[in-house]
Amino acid sequence: MNGASPRFWAGPLRYCRWAARERPSLFWAVFIGSCGPVTLATVPPIRRYFGDFDAAPIPMTYPVPTGPRKTLTEYGDETE
Repeated sequence: MNGASPRFWAGPLRYCRWAARERPSLFWAVFIGSCGPVTLATVPPIRRYFGDFDAAPIPMTYPVPTGPRKTLTEYGDETE
C-alpha cells in the first residue's frame, strides 16, 4: 500500500474507511456534525407523534389587573 491518502470524490466509501482509521477524531466530528441537520428534520414529527408538544410561549408583558388598585398606607410589615 502506498502512503498517499485516497481522494474523497474518487471513492467516498473507501475514503471514509481510511479516515476512520487514520484520522478518527476528524471523521467522527464530521459524522456527528452532519447528524445535526438530519435531526432538525426528523425529531419534531417524532415528538408530535408521541404526544410531546411545544410549551406555551412565555408572556412578554405583565398582565394589568382589571379592578381598582389598593392604596398603600405603610410598607406592609405587620411585625410590631
